[in-house]
Amino acid sequence: MSDCPLCHSDQIHHYHTDKSREYWQCKRCELVFVGSDYLLPEKDEKSFYDLHENDIYDERYRRFLSRVYEPISNRVAADASGLDFGCGPGPALAHMFQESGKQMSLYDIYYYPDVSSLERQYDFMVSTEVIEHIFEPDIVWKSWLKLVKPGGWIGLMTKLVKDVDAFATWHYKSDLTHVRFYSRNTFEYLAERDQLELEFIGNDVILFKVPEL
Repeated sequence: MSDCPLCHSDQIHHYHTDKSREYWQCKRCELVFVGSDYLLPEKDEKSFYDLHENDIYDERYRRFLSRVYEPISNRVAADASGLDFGCGPGPALAHMFQESGKQMSLYDIYYYPDVSSLERQYDFMVSTEVIEHIFEPDIVWKSWLKLVKPGGWIGLMTKLVKDVDAFATWHYKSDLTHVRFYSRNTFEYLAERDQLELEFIGNDVILFKVPEL
């Protein structure tokens, strides 16, 4: 087994095995992850995402996204600039921010692959139900930190690992595009390492504040 894909520690141990995959955990940052043999080819991954039907005007979906929309909106200026990273084919969250006067940019490796969106800085960045899909989280995480201005916010949404017993019956790992699984301890590790303020909102929203200069 290779090093941890988030912190690159070689101190990893077997965490769980089910009928589909093996899972490992890093002893340093506590990320749970699958090995490279279980990472889907791009065409298979995109085929799965193409099945998602997230209408930007669907009230149920907007209520779901409001769990990250509201706390970010309450922490940034009315005319703040933001990036929706991994927005998917229906960027409902970006649309919600635009409705309230925010200036939004989009990036998605499959649906909005305009890398110019990654060449400037923003007052905030959001990424909902994305980080668990990212093969190389260390590279992407470091790029996110560069995308946000000093004093800005990163808002994430992902389900959190609790313990190995809960993981064994967790529906979230049944999605084969979910390859990296985070716990509170993992995000606390990142916050301490990178000197960020950290807030947990409910069970699945994580906010980081980038330090002021």
